[in-house]
Amino acid sequence: MRTVWFTLATPEGQMEVCNVTPKRVKVRFPSSDTECASWHHPGTNGACVVMAGGFAVTKEPGTDLFASTFHDAGFSVLAFDYRRTGESDGKPRQVLPIRDQLADWDAAISRAGELPDVDPNRLAIWGFSASGGHVLLVAARNPAVAAAIAQTPNASGRAAAQNAARHQRLPALMRLIGRGFLDMGGGLFGAAPRLVPLAGAPGDVAVITTPEALDGDRALNPDNRYPEWQQAVAARSALRLGFYEPGRAAQHIPCPLLVVVCDDDRTALVRPGLRVAERAPRAELVRLPGGHYAPFLEAHNAAVEAEVSFLRRHVPGTSSSSQLLDSVPGESA
Repeated sequence: MRTVWFTLATPEGQMEVCNVTPKRVKVRFPSSDTECASWHHPGTNGACVVMAGGFAVTKEPGTDLFASTFHDAGFSVLAFDYRRTGESDGKPRQVLPIRDQLADWDAAISRAGELPDVDPNRLAIWGFSASGGHVLLVAARNPAVAAAIAQTPNASGRAAAQNAARHQRLPALMRLIGRGFLDMGGGLFGAAPRLVPLAGAPGDVAVITTPEALDGDRALNPDNRYPEWQQAVAARSALRLGFYEPGRAAQHIPCPLLVVVCDDDRTALVRPGLRVAERAPRAELVRLPGGHYAPFLEAHNAAVEAEVSFLRRHVPGTSSSSQLLDSVPGESA
């Protein structure tokens, strides 16, 4: 692990040289023809959790709360931004094709296996909401994944879209759909993306207007902790998410899978997550009270307790890996 040196003045006027190890370092990695940014939290047990935030949610608001707990439990973490969002490269910004996001997952998993404190045979993946859906497809097709956690996963875009329509006023829904088609057409000719907010109240033109939609800011961005997070997405990407059915991959997931659902989830919905847990051969199910964002709020302690327990059972660390290498490339924070 890279060491940071600084000087400290003592009461006697002498200077002592002290060293600390950064809790996380910035790591960039290539994905297709662009480059993604990530935080690497070096661990002590040789296992690593690769993480990404929800739909258009950057790595800090989307993963910090859970990443710090996994790190404290000894796991390395690689939490990344999808291309065209956050600190990752790529244009046009806030345009999120599902195919590109899945490719970014593969690239992040490959990079995690190369980290000096990580055993490439002990890689887990974690995602929530839309990324929780991605986790299902990634786990089904990537043999490097030893275990997966899908937290309040959007396992059926069709079910989520139909439910979202029930919580939206018709004029606003039609404007959202119209903006999506205009954005698709404009994208063919290189026009700038037409952005829509991620969340709003019924009647707002926004991706989510369910009763719990506005809880997202309280859960992910309390007191505006992450002011640089752009809480908007290209309208074309919002429309395409409604046709995404990652839950169909459940029966093909060979690794242990933890599915965390919340009984009052009115955004990703409960039933699609339950079907995933029923169909995946090695699935474990945790049901929590509360809505879509409860694992970040009132159910957080229960969620992390279940997830750390799952990781320790299925991606165990070894005592021989507790001594990290002296150098982890990247920018410390």
